[in-house]
Amino acid sequence: MTRAAGQSLSSRRPGEVQPPKTGKGRGARSNPAGRFERNICESVDDGWDIEDDQPPIKNEITTESPRTIINYVDSPYVGFDRSINPYRGCEHGCIYCFARPSHAYYGLSSGIDFERKLFVKPNAGALLERELSSKSYKPQHIAIGTNTDPYQPIEREFRIMRDILGVLKKFNPPVSVLTKSSLIERDIDILTPMAEVQIVKTMLSITSLDSKLARKMEPRASTPKKRLSAVTALKKAGVPVGVMTAPLIPGINDHELEELLAAAREAGAAWAGYTIIRLPLEVAPLFREWLEAVFPDRAQKVIGIIRDMNGGRDYDIERSRSKRSRSVFAKLIDERFKKSVRRLGFPTKTPAFDPALFRRPEAPDQQLTLF
Repeated sequence: MTRAAGQSLSSRRPGEVQPPKTGKGRGARSNPAGRFERNICESVDDGWDIEDDQPPIKNEITTESPRTIINYVDSPYVGFDRSINPYRGCEHGCIYCFARPSHAYYGLSSGIDFERKLFVKPNAGALLERELSSKSYKPQHIAIGTNTDPYQPIEREFRIMRDILGVLKKFNPPVSVLTKSSLIERDIDILTPMAEVQIVKTMLSITSLDSKLARKMEPRASTPKKRLSAVTALKKAGVPVGVMTAPLIPGINDHELEELLAAAREAGAAWAGYTIIRLPLEVAPLFREWLEAVFPDRAQKVIGIIRDMNGGRDYDIERSRSKRSRSVFAKLIDERFKKSVRRLGFPTKTPAFDPALFRRPEAPDQQLTLF
């Protein structure tokens, strides 16, 4: 039974909540209302013990036509000032994804909606070429994959990321690509010449070497084995590649840190990084719900450590994004990471970029200059 009022512009009723059993390939256990919705719909147990055998939840894809594709970032917590996001929402279904709350701006849920109601930008390549061609554009590092994954499964069909790389290859701005998908191997033919002129670096995010655990945390991402294989393929092709052991979750995968770094180094990773789980806004209750369903025996302990790292809250940006570790757990992770990268011979710095390599190709009909 449900209780609701009003209408929603989306196909989902306001605040619609899916039953906890959401089927294979989904990370979130429910579909709670977004924080901007005025109406709420809640599930009620009416006493009838009837199996709700629903068919798998299919994706809904919406085409967007934005006016610009380069997103300018003004934040002290990231090491870049601009990014590109070919997609909104992400099929990978990572339960801990900090980008989930962005779906609330569409009147959609950060739960199942984020994983299946996807927005694509087919004109991204054309927009990027126009923006880079502008005489007012000043080249700096462009980060791709910092919000939702550019190589999520629908990229096989839409190939938007491949179009973007084709444009970047023409203009030579410095660019980094972060992904959880082995699909990045498809674009080695473009990435290799970009690497030859030192304008690109790539990173694979690997959360666990345990395929069963990875399946629970990030159900539609490539398996750990395939991600490590992608690292090797990129390394072999001469493309600078590193690994992010991210996010580390206390009591879930933090014990794998040293093993993850060793496997990454063996696969060919030239550098490594890490982050500890962050639970902003709607991510916190979604993660709690998942944790209690998948790891009921340790849910309280895990949440307790996370709250300790955040000053007693589920999330505190000053503590979570601080360069200085404050909690016992965060300090321990930092020491373990530093010790491991030294032992494994990882460089302390990633490859540097040179914005001076940027160029604007002359148009075919442009008049040539005499000098």
